[in-house]
Amino acid sequence: MNVISTRIPDVVVLEPKVFGDARGFFLESFNQRAFDEATGTRHAFVQDNHSRSARGVLRGLHYQLRQPQGKLVRVVRGAVFDVAVDLRKSSPTFGQWTGEELSEENQRQMWVPPGFGHGFVVLSESADFLYKTTDYYAPEHERCIAWNDPALAIDWRFEGEPSLSAKDMKGLPLDQAEVFA
Repeated sequence: MNVISTRIPDVVVLEPKVFGDARGFFLESFNQRAFDEATGTRHAFVQDNHSRSARGVLRGLHYQLRQPQGKLVRVVRGAVFDVAVDLRKSSPTFGQWTGEELSEENQRQMWVPPGFGHGFVVLSESADFLYKTTDYYAPEHERCIAWNDPALAIDWRFEGEPSLSAKDMKGLPLDQAEVFA
């Protein structure tokens, strides 16, 4: 597995080794030992999710203030620009973001540790995501940072108006949001 560093040391992009020929391909989509070595951490994953979104869907910067989730995100169909924002007040990279294009072609995965906001915008006609989480979804603890907060200045790499959920339209600016210690 190839480990690609990002602007934020805790967020890494994992690129599996792909074996293939004209008949098809094989890749190891998850290996606990390799993940632990690549990230320098040990997390148990408790939930696997699959979602599909259409072109232009922008999911804001979601996080769970209690029961924080780490996420290992990959795209199995289509392409997205995936973003992580450090929301740990005590971190030297607090309020900074990093992003990576994830696609069925590059087969990369992004590790978004607990304590980060996570969002994406779909670049292709549609995209199918698979992601593993380190804690269960708890809507009562979910928060959302405004996707277009000027203080974050995220370059979403998307032209036009994104499609937002009602929850994402109500996202708070970072300076008004509850964050991690």
